[in-house]
Amino acid sequence: MKQSLLCAALLAAFAAPASVLAANLPALPAFTQQAEELARLPGGGWLALDKHGLHLFDKSGREQDNIPVRAKQLDTRIAGDQVLAVFLEADTQRPVPVTVDLQAGKLTRLAPFPDATFSVEASCLYRDAQRLDHLFLIAKDGQAEQWVMQGEQRRLVRKLALPPHVKHCRVDDGAKQLLVSEGNLGVWAYDAESEGMGKREAVALRRPYGQLDGGAGALAVLPGGVAVLDAKAAKLHLLAHKDGRWTALPPQAVALNARKGDSQLALDEGKLLLRGKNGWQSRALDWQGKAEKTMPVAIIEPQAQTEPMARQGDAADDPAIWLSSNPADARILGTNKKQGLLVYDLQGKQTQLLEVGRLNNVDVRQGINLGGAKVDLAVATRRDDNTMMLFSIAANGELSVAGSFATGLNDIYGMCLYQPKAGGVEAFINDKDGTFQQYQIGMSDGKFGATLLRSFKVATQPEGCVADDNSGRLFLGEERRGVWTTSADAARPDALSMVLPVGANLAADVEGMAIYHGRNGAPSYLVVSSQGDSSYVVLDATAPYKVRGRFRVGFNLQAGIDGTSETDGLEVTSSNLGGPYAQGMLVIQDGYKRLPDGPQNFKYVAWADVAKALKLD
Repeated sequence: MKQSLLCAALLAAFAAPASVLAANLPALPAFTQQAEELARLPGGGWLALDKHGLHLFDKSGREQDNIPVRAKQLDTRIAGDQVLAVFLEADTQRPVPVTVDLQAGKLTRLAPFPDATFSVEASCLYRDAQRLDHLFLIAKDGQAEQWVMQGEQRRLVRKLALPPHVKHCRVDDGAKQLLVSEGNLGVWAYDAESEGMGKREAVALRRPYGQLDGGAGALAVLPGGVAVLDAKAAKLHLLAHKDGRWTALPPQAVALNARKGDSQLALDEGKLLLRGKNGWQSRALDWQGKAEKTMPVAIIEPQAQTEPMARQGDAADDPAIWLSSNPADARILGTNKKQGLLVYDLQGKQTQLLEVGRLNNVDVRQGINLGGAKVDLAVATRRDDNTMMLFSIAANGELSVAGSFATGLNDIYGMCLYQPKAGGVEAFINDKDGTFQQYQIGMSDGKFGATLLRSFKVATQPEGCVADDNSGRLFLGEERRGVWTTSADAARPDALSMVLPVGANLAADVEGMAIYHGRNGAPSYLVVSSQGDSSYVVLDATAPYKVRGRFRVGFNLQAGIDGTSETDGLEVTSSNLGGPYAQGMLVIQDGYKRLPDGPQNFKYVAWADVAKALKLD
């Protein structure tokens, strides 16, 4: 008895966003009973898909328009009185988007998607934070694709591997989750966002792994949860999603008498619509869950991207910027952890490749007084032999190897350069064990040399760092803890001070960082890669280091450029590089190349767009 009471108490605790499915309500309008799929519209109208086509009905049940077609897989997105619908032509397997003009009572076919490369079993829409509409297409054997549409454009975003035997899918836009119903096993949740590696989690599984009888059928997204029919359409399962956990409420008998895979679910203003062998029925749904929301973050479109790496996988890492006397001839340097150092122009075209080994981080300083001459240098860490590599940069932007130096580190990782006001140049390098070394780089008899000035250590793994030549401060990232600052002057060291801890504004891992030097007395800003949530934090580069905002880099569909994710390194300049980069440029490593899939690369962002989005001075 005590055990039963305990189980009941636990069930009540987990069922905080509980729901009650009431008895059948009065029958739905007669025209709906011929429909195989339904969608409720603002103002009380309906979209109904049957064997003869897609039909638009007003709230009184009068048919206003129709599109004759054999189709399936109807899904919609609604914003105010703007309605987008997509269905799948049964004969061609081609997805067709349709706009619904509620005022005029008209259906308008838009440009279709290209013919599918596989037989499509399921499809569903996703509207992302950038307000772009995506379409997922899923084959019986688990092949899947994600497409994005804007106007007449239809672009393949990525390919996915999903479970076999999926006949139903829906996307929770707020939670950014793609929910797929695997007929023989259960329901899975995947990341709907295309950037990043993605993850999946089990939502509801068949017995003995869960409560579903025989597997999963139709789906309907609820605010903060999902409704699922089992494979036999005999029971309805309601599941709440809160704080990263799925909680199953007691299953409820529905007895739709539908063949496996033929059931359907839809929502109708607080009611749940269920379709079985005898048509549609409506039931009241007292659901207490709330839609998941994420904090709004500014989304900025990139202006250009570099040509992809010549190596697959995790190759691109850290960029640097070299400025020319002619701004249009500036060069972007980028490390390839599997190959060496690459050089690009402002259009993203590769101009040079130095195959010198597994380089990690790179930085540039120009006009350095060394050996009685002014030189431009790039310095990078090489993981093959734990050395620091030097490259000289000619006036035309061409790089050549200038030397390398042993460091004594066991696992060399990140680095950054410092150009003191007194002259010369220094390099900070670090090891995965937290060790930092500071070297002075010199030149004698035309040869470069390096002298160790000091060593210090942070508690856990670092990587990114940047030195502010103007203020003499070093900023460094401890990946799991946050951003620290200390003196860049080896002769005047001070204790590490926390600038920005991992928390609300910064998600581990803390990776690349750079300083935007304000022109003509304007403020300077520290830009940090928040790799854990694929965002970027901008804060003042001077105490008290006020956070000015966060942003993400999204799609530029017109230019065919995807966003950025899981960024390792970044670099920024405030120099006028012309065109969209008149206020400067931000270069960002992209962890996952989409639109379509491909090797990693770097994205170019106009600083003017960052300043506008975050309202910077």
